[in-house]
Amino acid sequence: MERPLIAVTMGDPAGIGPEIILKALTDGTVMAACRPLVVGDRGVLEGARGISGFQGAIRTVAGPKEGRPTPGTLDLLDLHNVDLGSLEVGVVQGMGGRAAFDYLERAVALAVSGMVDAVATAPLNKESLRAAKIDSIGHTEILGALTGVREPLTMFQVRALRVFFLSRHVSLRQACDLVTRERLLPAIVRCLEGLRHLGVVDGTLAVAGLNPHCGEHGLFGDEEVRQIEPAVREAQRLGHRVVGPVPADSVFHQALQGRYGAVLSLYHDQGHIATKAVDFERTVSLTLGLPFLRTSVDHGTAFDIAGTGKASAVGMKEAILVAADYVRRSRSGAVT
Repeated sequence: MERPLIAVTMGDPAGIGPEIILKALTDGTVMAACRPLVVGDRGVLEGARGISGFQGAIRTVAGPKEGRPTPGTLDLLDLHNVDLGSLEVGVVQGMGGRAAFDYLERAVALAVSGMVDAVATAPLNKESLRAAKIDSIGHTEILGALTGVREPLTMFQVRALRVFFLSRHVSLRQACDLVTRERLLPAIVRCLEGLRHLGVVDGTLAVAGLNPHCGEHGLFGDEEVRQIEPAVREAQRLGHRVVGPVPADSVFHQALQGRYGAVLSLYHDQGHIATKAVDFERTVSLTLGLPFLRTSVDHGTAFDIAGTGKASAVGMKEAILVAADYVRRSRSGAVT
């Protein structure tokens, strides 16, 4: 089976993206698993050599068909969109936001056209995007706009634990208000569809509880009784493999042990804390519901350490490997 072709976007050139990509691609397991094609800027990558320890060749290619990635060689689609004379590493800049957007836009075009199998992204910076007057404020929003997908689905994966989110970037008070039967039922269906697209057809989706001990039948919080339980029962009636609510203090551990195929967390930090406590560096974000699979590191541009060589490439490596693994699974029909 031919190794999957993965487009790897460089992210904000002022952040740690360039160095963690170079570090990740020095690892032989990445080249053995896939054919990475970096979409970025050659000048920035050349400048990151010294702090990344990358000793290989950077080969500029016109497109995926020209790529011949081998150990020690990096294939680059060079957009040449960074003015090195004015680039300030570790600083919010409109140029950095625009460059990061351009890399993602090109990678999406390649994926939609079928020229690459998946996309793995290095981090971008929301303030830099805003300085560049980009309307969308993050990867997920940009991906949705570029593909016409209204609500891309986010899933975190670390080891055997997969976690979806009912809500993400809203206040905790708003998140509680969003736990409704009307929102939960379609979310359950979308999560299960997303798993099937990844080739994960075995296992049950568990819906996490919102209140301590799931509210103890309404003693301290009745969202479980009024909203979550009815949504789960309706999903079960429709034939979906789902259970819940399951107390949040145990459901993630149980899923990690293999009892559930995935967990639907009810707000941002509920799922983030669970996955990152297992292994912060190896937590990978997947965007589902697009015409292609996108994976990403689950950290930001780390402007405070950009250019110092201190950034770990573990997350970048894992993002590329997870993308390659799911592409192989989809090709072979393998399931988990």
